[in-house]
Amino acid sequence: MFQLSATTTVLLLVGFYGVTFLLTRTIREKKENVDGFMVSNSAIGFGISATSMTATWVWAASFYASASSGYTYGLSGPIHYGLWGALMILCIYPFGRRFRELAPRAHTLAELMRARHGKSSQLILAFSNIAGSLISLTANFTAAGALVEILTPFNFMHGVLAVAVGVLVYTLWSGFRASVLTDYAQLVAMMLAAAIIIPMVFFAAGGPSLIDEGMLKITDEQADFFSGTAFLEQGAPYLAAVLAYAVGNQTIAQRLFAVRQDKIKATFITATLGYGGTVIGLGMIGLVALMVGLQPMDGDMNNIIPQMASDYLPAFMIGVLFIMVIGSLSSTADADLAALSSLVMTDIYGRNLARNKAKPETMLLIGRMTMVGATAIGVMIAMTKFDILDLLVFMGGLWGALVFPVIVSCFWDRINNLAFTMSAIVGVGFFVVARFELLELTGVVGFVMEIAAAIGAAVVFGLMAFGFLGKRVGLGVAGIAFVVLTPFVIGFLRDYPTLLGALVAYGASTVTCVLITMRNTERFDFALIAERVTAFQEEARQRPEHGDDAVPAR
Repeated sequence: MFQLSATTTVLLLVGFYGVTFLLTRTIREKKENVDGFMVSNSAIGFGISATSMTATWVWAASFYASASSGYTYGLSGPIHYGLWGALMILCIYPFGRRFRELAPRAHTLAELMRARHGKSSQLILAFSNIAGSLISLTANFTAAGALVEILTPFNFMHGVLAVAVGVLVYTLWSGFRASVLTDYAQLVAMMLAAAIIIPMVFFAAGGPSLIDEGMLKITDEQADFFSGTAFLEQGAPYLAAVLAYAVGNQTIAQRLFAVRQDKIKATFITATLGYGGTVIGLGMIGLVALMVGLQPMDGDMNNIIPQMASDYLPAFMIGVLFIMVIGSLSSTADADLAALSSLVMTDIYGRNLARNKAKPETMLLIGRMTMVGATAIGVMIAMTKFDILDLLVFMGGLWGALVFPVIVSCFWDRINNLAFTMSAIVGVGFFVVARFELLELTGVVGFVMEIAAAIGAAVVFGLMAFGFLGKRVGLGVAGIAFVVLTPFVIGFLRDYPTLLGALVAYGASTVTCVLITMRNTERFDFALIAERVTAFQEEARQRPEHGDDAVPAR
């Protein structure tokens, strides 16, 4: 198996992160702005925002997990991974537009929830976002270690440390602005490299003749473009999980609050197309690996792409692939660091510990300390070498408990803090029981879980229809979906705990939220959100030297 030399590896890494660091130096400000550090003053144009959104969504997990899906499920695997992910980016758009409309100066989605409900709702969402960003950061470090371990003489730990330090160095000083600027260069290079590498691997492995021979080696289920197994075990859980990323992943919300409001639609459409094409194409490398009979090193699916590159690409193109994957995981790792810093700066310190009297200088220090601490935690967890695909589905299912209360809180004026909090707790509880089968999924327990899952599936379809076509259509679609799906779900879905857990989280939280909300008669004035969510730098300027905070606080 071919490997890059130690000297070449060091030169590539130093060159990549050196150039990236110099690029970020061009945007460093003499007088720093805390809002610019977190959301670039909410004025990013279309080109930068679209490439940044795409680069953030096309992360190392998209490379490795899509290839793993192709290797495991065959022909339809990459489609189920890439297509549903792309469509869900598009489905996030109408809700994102509403979030921005309500809170044009927001820094995090949790901050918006505080203005809508109060502290407990904010902290539930903030801590779930922090956990998600830490896991995402860890996944990228894990991918870096796997890449370096196979394609270079260095070991897994060296790869994790090299990327962790490289990303931290160029992100530390400019924060979110550094992330979006480097995303542009990294995405352009990544997509050009992918357009060359994917066909090269295919033809080096045998080209068209590989298809004829390979189809004889794989199972009928893997050869089926409409594989039911692939949909139930990969497509459907991911479809449910990715919608949850709209509320569970601060990197998406951060870009939503940073782009100009009139460019939100164009940004999401472009990201949808860019993500779908790139990820489905990379997933086909996993399908090729399946057809040639590749055995992942140490049984680790994360090794598929590096092994295929080592076996079928010339030395120069292996170097190109190395930089492509490093660029991909770096673009998301820097986004995770920026997201984590904004969450701690805004939701832990700014709106809680500082009691809305936050000092911009202190916030910037806390943000940078958060980046350093998060990097250290991510490196430690990455040493466990977990499976990226499994963790993605798990976190998406867990976040499913928050989807309905977060989204509907921005449209329905009767939802209160109790409904939000209890729906999140109940949803997570049901998810854990179903996902890990803490209770035997038979009899009454199995029936209740499957009914909750049927409601959850109806909620997913209903929310998508509601986002684009309005309340009446959304309710109609949800009702039809529940009636049609329930007979198929009962007695069947309990055999697929991954999908069951994801849908149960949606269903249980939705039922809880609706039942509690129907008892509430108070109405909320959505105009209050924009008054309560303001820029920190502006608050600091308006705050008198002595006395109470000049900015309305909740």
